[in-house]
This record gives sequence, C-alpha cells and structure tokens, in this order.
Amino acid sequence: MSSENLSNMSVFLISRMLKALVLFFLAWVCFLFYAGIALFTSGFLLTRLELTNHSSCQELPGKGPLVGGGRGEPGACWTAPRFSRAVIVLIDALRFDFVQPWPGGLPAQYPYLGKLGSIQHLLETKPQHARLYRFLADPPTTTMQRLKALTTGSLPTFIDAGSNFASYAIQEDNLIAQLNNTGKRVVFMGDDTWKGLFPEAFSQAFFFPSFNVKDLHTVDSGILEHLYPTMDRDDWDLLIAHFLGVDHCGHKHGPHHPEMAKKLNQMDQVLQTLVERLENDTLLVVAGDHGMTETGDHGGDSKPEVMAALFLYSSLPLFPRAPPEDPEVVPQVNLVPTLALLLGLPIPFGNIGEVIVDLFSGEVDTQPLATALAQASAYHLNAQQVSRFLHAYSLAAQDLPPEELQRLQDLFSSASSEYKRLLDQLKTEEVREADVQALISQLRLFLQGARTACTETWARFRPARMIGGTVLLAFTCLLCLVTSGLTSSPDFPFLGLLLKSVAWGLVGAALLAGGLIVGRTGLDPALLCSGGAATSLVAFLWALKWRGKPPMAIFLPGPLPILVLLFLRFAALFSDSFVLAEARAAPFLLCSLSLFVVAQLHWEGRLLVGGPTASCLSSPTASVARREGPRALGLLVGLLLCVRLSSLFHRCPEETPVCQSSPWLAPLSSVGGGQAKNLWYGACLGALGVLVLSVRFWLRRCGNLNSSAPSILFVRWGLPLMALGTAAHWALASGSDEAPPRLQALVSGAVIGLPRVVLGLAAIGLGLLLWQPVTVLVKTGASSPNPIVVPFVGPPASQADLNYVVPQIYRRMQEALRGKLAGGGGQTPLALAAYGLGSVYSAAVVTTLALLVFPLLLLHTERIILAFLILFLQSFLLLQLLAAAVGTPAGSPGPFSVPWLAISAWALTATQTFYSTGHQPVFPAIHWNAAFVGFPEGHDSSPVLPALLVGANTFASHLLFSVGCPLLLLWPFVCEGHSSTKKKKSLTSGTEEEGEKEEPLMEMRLRDAPHHFNAALLQLGLKYLFILGVQVLACVLAASILRRHLMVWKVFAPKFIFEAVGFVVSSVALLLGVALVMWVDRAVGSWFKQLILSQER
Repeated sequence: MSSENLSNMSVFLISRMLKALVLFFLAWVCFLFYAGIALFTSGFLLTRLELTNHSSCQELPGKGPLVGGGRGEPGACWTAPRFSRAVIVLIDALRFDFVQPWPGGLPAQYPYLGKLGSIQHLLETKPQHARLYRFLADPPTTTMQRLKALTTGSLPTFIDAGSNFASYAIQEDNLIAQLNNTGKRVVFMGDDTWKGLFPEAFSQAFFFPSFNVKDLHTVDSGILEHLYPTMDRDDWDLLIAHFLGVDHCGHKHGPHHPEMAKKLNQMDQVLQTLVERLENDTLLVVAGDHGMTETGDHGGDSKPEVMAALFLYSSLPLFPRAPPEDPEVVPQVNLVPTLALLLGLPIPFGNIGEVIVDLFSGEVDTQPLATALAQASAYHLNAQQVSRFLHAYSLAAQDLPPEELQRLQDLFSSASSEYKRLLDQLKTEEVREADVQALISQLRLFLQGARTACTETWARFRPARMIGGTVLLAFTCLLCLVTSGLTSSPDFPFLGLLLKSVAWGLVGAALLAGGLIVGRTGLDPALLCSGGAATSLVAFLWALKWRGKPPMAIFLPGPLPILVLLFLRFAALFSDSFVLAEARAAPFLLCSLSLFVVAQLHWEGRLLVGGPTASCLSSPTASVARREGPRALGLLVGLLLCVRLSSLFHRCPEETPVCQSSPWLAPLSSVGGGQAKNLWYGACLGALGVLVLSVRFWLRRCGNLNSSAPSILFVRWGLPLMALGTAAHWALASGSDEAPPRLQALVSGAVIGLPRVVLGLAAIGLGLLLWQPVTVLVKTGASSPNPIVVPFVGPPASQADLNYVVPQIYRRMQEALRGKLAGGGGQTPLALAAYGLGSVYSAAVVTTLALLVFPLLLLHTERIILAFLILFLQSFLLLQLLAAAVGTPAGSPGPFSVPWLAISAWALTATQTFYSTGHQPVFPAIHWNAAFVGFPEGHDSSPVLPALLVGANTFASHLLFSVGCPLLLLWPFVCEGHSSTKKKKSLTSGTEEEGEKEEPLMEMRLRDAPHHFNAALLQLGLKYLFILGVQVLACVLAASILRRHLMVWKVFAPKFIFEAVGFVVSSVALLLGVALVMWVDRAVGSWFKQLILSQER
C-alpha cells in the first residue's frame, strides 16, 4: 500500500472522530484540570485531622510521679494551681510594636508608639510581677483560627477534618471545656465569634456583632459597660474580654492614623483600671490574637501579621528575675499548657505548645535546685501530654513523617528515663542542678521538635505549589480554547497528538517519582499527578506550535458581549462583596445575556420574519403561521419572569445581617398551623404533578412516548410511582412528631424506606434506559414501490455504508408517512414508519434528567420543588430562545457548533440554580440534614455515604446542567420543524402550488455527518470545560493574591473549594452526558442495521 493511501486512510479515520477518542480527550482535559486544582490545594489549604479525645483529671497523660505532687490538694488536678482566677484581655490585632516600650520624652514617629504606657510602667516598677513577650502567631492569622489556637494549643487550619462540619464550633479539647468539666465559671464579653466557637459554654456572656469593621466603638463600649461590675463580683473563675476597636481601626484607617492612637489610649486606660482592681489570686493576661500589615489587613504570614504581644501580670511576685532587655518570643500555642497548669487544669489533649518556663519557678526566694526541679516537673508533664497526642494522631492519620515521629519518640523515651532516674536519685542523695538543667534542655528539644514537625505539616503555605497549580490551570484553559476551534478540522491529528502527550505524561510522572524516591521525600500523589499532567500538556502545546500558528479568532471565545461577560465573571470573583452578592449577580448577567440574544435577533432582522416553531410543541400548520419575533419576545418575558420567581428561594450570607433568608427554605415540619402546612403540602404535590406531566407531554409531542421501549414504559408508570413515593415521604417526615405512639415505629420505617425506594426506582429506570436507549415506535405496512437504493448487498459491511443509508431511510419513512396522511389513509402504501426517531437523542437526555431529579428532590426540603419546577421551565425557555438565536440547521451538512453565547448562558443558569435552591458557598450553609435522608445509620460505618448525599444536595445544579449540556447541541435540531412540503398561495392568481423542500431530518441530520456530530460533541465539552475552568482559575488567583485579605478564609477560600468541587462534579457529569448521547448513537446504528436486514427479508 502506498504512503499516499496510508495518509488518506489516516485522514479518513481521524475525520470520523471516533467516539472513544472524544471521551478520551475530554477525560484527559479533565485530568489536567484536576491535577492543577490538587497541586494548588496542596499548597494553599492547610489541613489536618481533628481528634475529639479529651484530657481528664482522673487520668494522667503518662506514668511517673510528679515533683511537688499536688494530687489531692484542694483544686488540684494534674498539679496544684498557682492562681484561683484569671482575667484574659484579648485586644484584637494588638501588634507587638503597639506595646513595645518607648523611651519617654522622645517624639514618636508613628501614632501607635508609646500609647500603652501602663504596661511600660509596670515593667519598669514591678519587674518581678510583669513580663512582656513577643507573641508569635501561626498562619493563617485570622481571628477564628487564632482563637482556636489560643484555646486548644494546636495549629488550626482552614479545614479541620472532624466529626462536625455543620458549624464552626470547636470539637477538640480546649481550655473552655476543661474549665467547664472542673466546675469553673467562665464569663465572656466581646466579639460574637466566640458564640459560634463555644456555644452554651459560658456561665454568662455578652456578645456583640463583629462584622462591621467600620464600627470602632460598639464592641468596646459594650465590654466596658459590663467589665468592671463583673470584676467586682465573685461569680466567675475566668473572665474573657475580647476588644475589637484596634482591629477595626486598622481595617478602616490603617495603623498610622490618629484614630489608632485614640484606640490604644483607651485600651491603656482599661489596663490601668484592671490592674487597680486585680486581686492577689488572679492572673492578668493581655494578648493580641494577631498583628496587622501596614495597611491594616491580616490573614497571611508576614512578620507584622504574626508578631502580636503578650503581657502577664500578677499582684504577687511571679518571676524570679528581672525581664530581659529584648522580650522573648513565645509561640501562641504555649499559652494553653501554661494557663492550664497555673489554674490546676488538665492540659488539652491536642496541645502541642510548651509551658512558659518562667512561670513555674516557685517562689521568688526559692533555691535554684528547687526551681529547676519545679520547671522539670512542668516540662515532663507537658512532654507526656504531647507524646500521648502524637501517638494518638499517628494512629488516626498518616500525614506526619514516620521517621520524624520515631526520632521524637526516642528522644522522649530517653528524657523520661532520665527524669525517673533523677527522681530515684533525689530520694537517696543530692541531685546536681546541672543534671536537671540538662534534662530540661532535652525535654524542650522534644517539645520544640514536635511542634516544628506539626507546623511544617499543618501551617505552611507552599507558594511554589500554588504558582504551579495556577499555571497548570491557566494553560489547560488555553488548551480548551485552542482545541475547541480545531475540532472541525478533518485533518487535525487529535488521536496521534493525544497518545503522544499521554505517553510523555507517563514518562514525566515516572521520572518525577524516581526523583522523589532518590531524594527520600516520599511519593506525593498531588505532585506526581500534576507533574505528569504538566508534561503531557507541554507536549501537546509544543506539538500544536509546530503545526503552525492558529488564527487569532480561536483565542476569542465568542463576540465582544460574551468577552465582556466572561471578564465580568472573572473580575467579580476578586471582590468579597461581589462573591457575597453572586446570588444576585448571576441572575442579572443571565437576564442581560438573554436581552442580548433578542437584540441580536433584531439586528439580524429576524424578529419580523416568519419561521417555524418546534415540531414537538405545535402542529405543522400552526408553526408556519407563527412569527419568530413575537415568539422570541414571549420566550424572553417568560425567562425573565422565571428568573425573578426563582430568586424568592434565596439564602442570605451570614456576612449580610440586614438580609433575610427566604422562609420557604425551611421544612414543612417547621410551619405552624395545620391549615398553612396543608396548603403548602398541596402546592408541593401540584408541583410534583406538573413536573411529571411536563416530561410526559414533551415526550408525547415528540413521538417518543409512543415507543414500547422499557425506559418509556418506566416513564409512563415509574415516574408517577417515584412522585408518589416522594410525596408520601414528605407527608410522613413533616408530620412524624404528630403520629400516634403505636404508629411511630411504622412511620419511622417509612421515612427511612421511601427514599430508598425512590432511589431504587431511579436506578432501575436508568438501567432500562441504558439497556434499550432507542425510544422509537416502529409501524410496518405494505411494501413501498420505491425501494431504498443502497450501494451494497446484505447488511452494511462498514460504518461508511451505514452512514450513507441512515438519512435515506429516515427521509423515506417521512415521505411515506406524509403520503399516507395526505392521501386519505390508503392511497400511498406505507412500508415503515418510526415515531420519535427525530428526537431520539434528546429524549434519552430528558428522561435521564427526569430520573435524576426525584432523588435530588428528596435531599432538599419540601418547598424546593417549587424552585426546581420554575428552574426547569426557565431552562426550557432558555433552550428555545437559544435555538431561535442559533437558527434552524436545515440544509446544513456541518460542521455543527454550539455558540459561546449558549454555553455561557447555560453555565450562568447552573450558577443561578445553585443559589436559587437555598445554597451558599460557605460551610455553615451546607444542608447537612441531607446526610440523614434514607440512610441515618450511614455515619457509623463510613463517611462515604453521608458525603455523597450531602454532595448530591449541594451540587445538584452542577450535576443536572452538566448531564443536560448536550441539549445545547440537540435542541435546534429538535426544533427544526416540519418544513418538507408546504403549500404556498400565489400572490397574483391566488392558486395553490406545491413546492418541495427538504424533509426535516431533525436529530437524524447528525447521523448524516457522523464525523461532524462527534466533533460538535467534543467542541461542546471543551467550551463548557473552558467556562467552568475560567471560574476556577479566577477563584485560584483571588485566593492566591488576596491570601492576606481579611476575608480570605471567610469568603475566598470557601468559594475556591466550592468552585473546585463543583468543577469536579460538573466535569464528571459532562462526561456522563456526552457518553449517554454516544451510547444512544451506537444503539441507533444497531437499530438501523436490524431495520435493513428486516426490510430485505
């Protein structure tokens, strides 16, 4: 065979765009996105496992006696308390240089210098009573994360993987819990963040709103109103006052503004008053949770952000020696074990801090050996607790390096043995102070090593990974943009380039794995996947470069309005206000895009030109009579109305307290009054019925409901059963508390069983659809006098033979059917008629969506069915409007293409649906009750099932719109209409003459050019992945650039997580939707083969 023949064969095979190649290419692109997301996540999101173990007075953290004991003394736990009470004054954003002593008489170059003179006065006049430290915070330097560190002694990260994700409440062992467990009374006043972290943990609390950073005085004034009267009472053991004025002043004005000096002067007056009222048994702790940048922001890891201040004071002498000239650096986690032992409490189980040794030196006149022994005892108790935590954590998680854990364990064992030896020696002879100091050094080395290991694992940004993930995402978006413009090229070697790129990716991953093994750094899955993905992507783009420069039009996704829309979507994700207001921004952009569609029709002069309507929605004669202009305007009005109605089902972000969430999001069980509940239940039943009837009506109009396929029979009978099961579940769940006692068990069983039945029915329906996806009714009659002419004998011998004959068969069916109808029923012999063949692809997609929606409805509250119904109608109107904008595909042999306008509108509708079903991209807004629908016992054995249920609830819109994405390609063919033969009246004579027009092939036109069909599916998938990928890329850039922003962990990081997970769900669902259409196409080919064989017989 000549090289020319081989080349022609290769071109022919590539032009066919094999179905497996389309799925393989889309899956490869999805993998590139996943690798970029995983690499960025591994560098940005700080994660660890949260343990729920708690320390107790009844159980020491390890074996061995205590020097000085304390067990059995009044108020003693692990050791005797040194203070009965403590006052913690938390001044938010108290940077160290705000407190740093300033020489008197020298002019201050900054307004914040030298304003806390009371601290400087105490340090100078009472050096043994007061001590100032540099209080080192671990990133992220946000208030909520710092409060967790200051109470648990651990390193909270953005994701604390624990048993309760539904709130910000701290589940780990902490100082507040230990105080409550030992009967201590805790009084709090200030920042309402504590209310979410410690619900119902305070004997008395005065919470004040903290979100309004422009308000400098409300929180501080509220604290001062209650602080001094509380100090004078004796009904508390720990008093916490969290001031916010300094932090808010920094956010509003910055640290260099005169208002900062006023705020610091106010805090100085507060400290002076507290010192005057302080009793001898009370410890005063003044601390900042973090610092601030020169612009007043915080959240990152710069020195001004992490260096806060810590000041300790007691009316009695507390320290054996004067403070050093340069204040010592103390990590924030060190305060937790220090306070716990000083107050006679167990150290919280997950603490990794070390005690501040100066506070455990005994009395001022204590001998050096006694002081060293007291410090060694505190250190050993602290080390036992940390060793116990490391052991428990290593059993539950594997993210700490095993070699480092073993080294630390050996170090602790050696120190424990030495501690026991010294205690035994102390009973019989004198112990040298030098030996005790050596032991202290060894214990400190263990504690610092443990903290360092945890810090390196949990609390460190990895800029290189963040940059690498961002670059990989950006170039993958570029790949989607470029290749989507090359899909229709018949000579483009997708298969060869893809196979070479995948091979290079595997080589790159193997080389990287070898390098990691040689370097003994461990195999990191995120790093390996991203390395292979980057190598594969570079290989593909390099091959594109050598094939010539693509036209500039490829790099422009659509006309100028679409570019403006994408830019607005991209830029809005960099603003926390726009992210919070996205529930309103997305519908606004969708309405603007819809108006642009109608305006485009007007510019093209198509609003005043008659045109056909959907053949599956109206009769042929009516479709001819209608005008496209009024129809398009009607679709626009209906679409805008649906968008407005769907906004009624909204949930407000917690950062917008003036907003009121829709009461319709609450379950029916919360509705007061039987009549109101019954009315709402009736409305929900009506919506269910309309949803089922709408699907049946559409299938009947398109002819697919006439089919005897098992999936259509299931639509006839299974969908009503699913609706009935859903309605019964709602009725029983909303009234289960009102059921008679003898029926409680039956009702509870039904509440659990009905969702499982609905889910099982949906699975059966999907199985039947995959088994026989061709939903066509075939009727046979007499032989046709005009047989089908085929260029082969017997069954089709190749795919090319089948591609040639399929459109001819379909045209002949329509001609025969039209002749029979026009001839009065018997004049034209009818050989074969197939009903629903022109919408066979879209019928499968619509049936799949109908089967998916009922299980998803069960995971939401009852009244969300109204929102789903509105959104389904809105999607239908949008498809009709977009089909009108695209125009009829009649006479077009290909290539087929879905415009950027349609894909952008579809993606916006998916985003709008997410918000219009009561969701927000924050963790507290997740519908956690979905985890208990039908499977309440799933939590005990594995978290996978609850996670799937909650994920299906949260990302229902992503799932449905991605599976339904192929409808953007199919819908214009469905709406092609009957335009084969129409009668025209002569303008001059008034007589009728018959003009022949091409018979409408509808979706069978896709079979007329199968290579164009596959190319269109690939292009559709690439465009949709590009739109979604750009949104993820914007969130990645926003989180990276604004990682020091006040709202990074409150707004930008959650938004990134939801967009990333939503992208994964959407991409998988898109692959399933494309695969479904291809599966139907394969079944249609087999059906035609059987049809030809039967006709020959």
